[in-house]
Parts: sequence; structure tokens; C-alpha cells
Amino acid sequence: MKRILIVEDDAGNNQMIQEYLEGHGYVCTQAFSGSEAKLLFSMEHFDLVLLDLMLPGIPGEELVEEFSSKAPVIVLSAKSGLENKVNVLSAGADDYICKPFDLPELLVRIQVQLRRREKQPDASQEEESIYQYREWRMNPTTQEMWAGANLIELTRHEFLILELLIRNPKRVFSKQMIYEYAWGEEYLAEDKTINVHISNIRAKLKNSGTDSYIQTVWGLGFKLS
Repeated sequence: MKRILIVEDDAGNNQMIQEYLEGHGYVCTQAFSGSEAKLLFSMEHFDLVLLDLMLPGIPGEELVEEFSSKAPVIVLSAKSGLENKVNVLSAGADDYICKPFDLPELLVRIQVQLRRREKQPDASQEEESIYQYREWRMNPTTQEMWAGANLIELTRHEFLILELLIRNPKRVFSKQMIYEYAWGEEYLAEDKTINVHISNIRAKLKNSGTDSYIQTVWGLGFKLS
């Protein structure tokens, strides 16, 4: 059975989600604060996290990157602004659902994320391969990215964006192509997520002097220089 961590400080909403998901065969653990969620996540394995943002203790925004490195994260929040969505998705969240929401929709989105994770290859069964481009070295098995002697800390989506570019260094990729590769879902034309991610990646590469490797092709998308 798949294990889900529900991080929601509203006891009624938390209980409602738990009962609904357990009625569909999931094993759920409840957390009512960011601090409690962080402790549980460090002690147990979870296949997916449902994460509210406005939490006592540690805010949900501060937990997204840590949680998403090990399990899909679906954010459940009353914050419906585009900037909030972009920031959270940029931090590594896999999906964002605005409150109020329908439980059947939540169930489907959970199923989508779990299916996507199951399709990812088992690193223990794969022969290690390294992608290289100039001073960059990328190991998809260990999810490590090096720029010269610098280990670059990337979110999962940032890693996938760079993986796509490194594997096809001469090709120009549109925002739609990048989004659909990294997120595995239909691209939303008004979404600024790709620009934010590229900006974040360049910022992380700046100290290595390799941030200029990513070239903007105006009107088309991005490629490696």
C-alpha cells in the first residue's frame, strides 16, 4: 500500500482527507504543523506528501525542497496567486491545488504523481551513465550535477531541465518542450515557471562561471551555448 503524509493544520480538513484516501486503499499519516511533518518525514518512508503552506512551526514553503527530493509533493493551499504557485513549483513541488478542492480531483492528481514516480527507472538496476558538456558533469543515477569542482544543488525539476539540454546540446527547446519533459504534463502558456527555473539554475551556476552556458534564443526558447 502507498503511504501518504497529510500536512494540514486544520483538523477537520486533515481528517476528511485521511478518511477519503484510506477509503481508496492508501495508508495515511497526519501532521498538523511543519515541525511535526519534518520529524515524521525524517523517521518514516512516504510515497507522497500533501502539504499545506500556512502551517504553525515551519511554513510549508520551507519544506517543499526537502520533501520533494525524496517523494512527490502536492501543495494544497488557499493562496491562489500566480506568484505563489510559481515560487512553490520552482522550489520543487510537483503539483499545486487551490482550496477549496474536490476530493475526487485530489485522488486523481495523487494517482498521476504516483504513476509518474513508478515509471522512473530504478537506479539500482541501471548501469551508471554520465552526461558531460564542457565543464558540466551530470549523473542521472545519483541525481548529481557538477560544474567544474562545484557540486550544484538542484531541485528535481531543475535537474531534468539541465538533463534535457545536456543530452541535446545543439538543439533549441521551447518552453513547452522543456515543461512537458520536466513535469510530464501539458504546458500552460501563461505559466512563468520555465523562466523562473532557468533564472534559478543560472544563479546556482554563477559561482562556477558556467551560468552563461544556457543561452536564451529570443522568441524560440533555450539551448546550450
